Amino acid sequence: MGITRVVYIISEVNKSLAFEWIAERLDRHRFELTFFLIGQENTTLANRLDVLHIKFVEFPFRSKKDLPFIFIRIFFKLWSIRPHVVHTHLFYANLIGLTASWILRIKKRIYTRHHAMVHYNEYPSGLKWDRFINKIATNIIAISVNTKDILEKLDNVKREKISVINHGFDLNYFRSGDKLAIRNKYKIQNNVYPIIGVIARYLELKGIQFIIPAFKQLLREFPDAHLVLANAVGNYKSEIQELLKSLPSESYTEIEFEEDLASLYKLFDVYVHVPIDYKSEAFGQTYVEALAAGIPSVFTISGVSKEFIKHEVNALVVDHASVNEITQAVKRILVDSDLRNKLVANGKKSIEQFSVDVMIANLSKMYE
Repeated sequence: MGITRVVYIISEVNKSLAFEWIAERLDRHRFELTFFLIGQENTTLANRLDVLHIKFVEFPFRSKKDLPFIFIRIFFKLWSIRPHVVHTHLFYANLIGLTASWILRIKKRIYTRHHAMVHYNEYPSGLKWDRFINKIATNIIAISVNTKDILEKLDNVKREKISVINHGFDLNYFRSGDKLAIRNKYKIQNNVYPIIGVIARYLELKGIQFIIPAFKQLLREFPDAHLVLANAVGNYKSEIQELLKSLPSESYTEIEFEEDLASLYKLFDVYVHVPIDYKSEAFGQTYVEALAAGIPSVFTISGVSKEFIKHEVNALVVDHASVNEITQAVKRILVDSDLRNKLVANGKKSIEQFSVDVMIANLSKMYE
């Protein structure tokens, strides 16, 4: 068999461990991989691809006015490469990459569905584009059973088009990390305990509006507690920051972006991720990452978590939108060392199915 030419088209990504792992591990004897990057230039991802000697092309994107020119450039780049497979990720990459591939009659046109209910709940104008993208793709990767169900039952996509391939993780990466370096970077005092961690964009669906009042209750018994809110950007920011005014200013830290994810997780004594309903998350990578890092966690069930999270086995599960349950679950973890140890040990065992090698094997099979 000859080498399969695969073009990845990705929009508006600065850094992504997942794409770095794919670039590192996809068998170069079987696949010739090229990345098209729509967005900022000289991103962390682009620099990593350069180090790995993976071919990539950057398409600067400053405003929607650039989109026609990006489409033309991508069309002719694809025409010159003649890939066997085009695999797109995120909205503009899906729209431009799949349309150009469809016109060029590239045989395998794959996109990964990264969103769940956002176009049903918040941006209904996006539904027409979802329908168009679903139609012109030959294959759709659902990153969880939840995403598959949305595609089938709400988007009315034919079942044979959909394959469930979970996100894959280099689990050893999350077992490393330098807790002290992150403490020093963000000037969090050594006597602060416990540190409650959250890594979620400031979106209403992430449920941070329930974590902040829960943390306020926790401060009554743990006055030295500290709340860390990472990925602190998003369209719900003003509401979140209004809630933060109810906390002592020294009791929390906001972090817009931290590249060293493994070290950031190691900073936390308890991790909390509480999306507001079952379908909010398409996947929810943080469920896997927190357990891989060995952090005892409090979760609501959403996205992929319904497939492997079990209450009092590998995490504590609370009801959606319940401030009191979040508070009590965090307290239980802090005061019960046996429970903590059990959750950590079982958490690490329960995520082996999300190894990056499993994902690479599934993608390789699809590309061939």
